[in-house]
Amino acid sequence: MSARFPFPPYANGWFQIAYSDELLPGEVRPLRYFGRDLVLFRTEAGAPYVLDAHCPHLGAHLGYGGKVEGEVIRCPFHAYTFDGLGACVEVPYARKIPPTAKLAGHTVREVNGLVLLWHHGESASPQWEIPEVPEYESDGWTPYEKRSWRIRSRNQEMAENAVDSAHFKYLHGTVIQPLTTAEVEGHVLHVTSKTKFGTPRGEVDATIESISRGFGYSTVRFTGIVETLLVSSVIPIDEEYVEARFAFSIKKLGSQSATSGVGAAFIAEIERQMDQDIPIWENKVYKDPPALCDGDGPIGLFRNWAKQFYSWPEKVSKA
Repeated sequence: MSARFPFPPYANGWFQIAYSDELLPGEVRPLRYFGRDLVLFRTEAGAPYVLDAHCPHLGAHLGYGGKVEGEVIRCPFHAYTFDGLGACVEVPYARKIPPTAKLAGHTVREVNGLVLLWHHGESASPQWEIPEVPEYESDGWTPYEKRSWRIRSRNQEMAENAVDSAHFKYLHGTVIQPLTTAEVEGHVLHVTSKTKFGTPRGEVDATIESISRGFGYSTVRFTGIVETLLVSSVIPIDEEYVEARFAFSIKKLGSQSATSGVGAAFIAEIERQMDQDIPIWENKVYKDPPALCDGDGPIGLFRNWAKQFYSWPEKVSKA
């Protein structure tokens, strides 16, 4: 809880911790998410793993100097060695491995070119999976164009933008206020917005369709100017900041130059809108109840959907 937000800082769900092409076999990366120090590594066979970062022996951080050897990671300080689940499998100078020599392991999936971490405040196993998107690595679509931001906000606050139709016109200056509808099915929020995009040749009808699977992962598909896929992930760094990652893929046009030109212009527009959103997010507070009017989008439906993704402190303390 905080003075700005009446909900916990860390929601349950899948969250991106890296892109697949950022982590080669044998590589090790230190991470800090959910207010915890973590270590990400890929074994020589290609599997990604995430463990709590500090060795239970004398506290060295495995992300700084730790080495992958086959399917395990070795601590740089005293060579304690751990498998991908966090079990200590070797202490080279000891006859017996201490029973407390273990690290917390975290559930990881790799899909759509993303390395995803499952987080749950009550340590529950994954309650859903992330499906593959057909555009990823398709010959008819471009490779990801990536952007990232560090933002002083919370996942729920940022995710609410999808249903806040009025801000597109009055903050971002879109041609019209989109007509937005939303449907909920379990952990999935499906939002469709009908709008118009301005172009040098006039206005074009457009559709924005977003599918959010919890707060940490969503896909947004744009039609109108150029068909575009946005794979979006927002992960908490700590109780104050999140990291947002956007990966864009453009449906190829008649030529490479046309695709890159139109695609770059469209991505630049999304970046412009993001840069306008950030100071709002970083300085706003959560109003409950909000003074909604009849022209607002389905914000109430969104907030009811959002409640399922939290482990409240009293529940966690009893877990």
